[in-house]
Amino acid sequence: MKEGRGFLRRPHQDREDLIGEHALSDIGQLIFLVIFFSVWIADSFVFKFSTFLTQYISNYIRIPISVIAFIIAGYLAQKGMNTVFAEKRESPQVITNGVFSIVRHPIYLAAMLLYSGFIFLSLSLLSILVWIFIIVFYYQISRYEERLLIKKFGSAYIDYMKKVPMFFPIKRIKGQ
Repeated sequence: MKEGRGFLRRPHQDREDLIGEHALSDIGQLIFLVIFFSVWIADSFVFKFSTFLTQYISNYIRIPISVIAFIIAGYLAQKGMNTVFAEKRESPQVITNGVFSIVRHPIYLAAMLLYSGFIFLSLSLLSILVWIFIIVFYYQISRYEERLLIKKFGSAYIDYMKKVPMFFPIKRIKGQ
């Protein structure tokens, strides 16, 4: 890890246009992924401890909502990853184009939407509990990354933060 920068994985260590991320970001995401799917599979298909809501909400409602969540998650993840990693910038700058003009953390939002898609399929209340911890985790690593970005870009990033919401584009929709 370079002075004043967040953690960068080996393939990106020489990229001066990337600021970095929390050192526990990747392992934390992997751990939460395993926990979530362990709980979701066990509750949804084996024990069915907290999936009683499925008897009240039809598959015809739950499946389309899940599919929409999966599609939006895939779009945000793909566009966000391409913008950050595929486009090499001449010098570091605040990324404000594409999906980053809608939310500041589209890749993390994509992950949260992916989990929500699985939750809608089975309506597992235990999975929702794990999902809440996942949201808190993403919030914490996002705040860390934003501190790095403020340190690097100062008022340019603070202005961006004022214009674009962290995860949910509610401000943007209300403002239009």
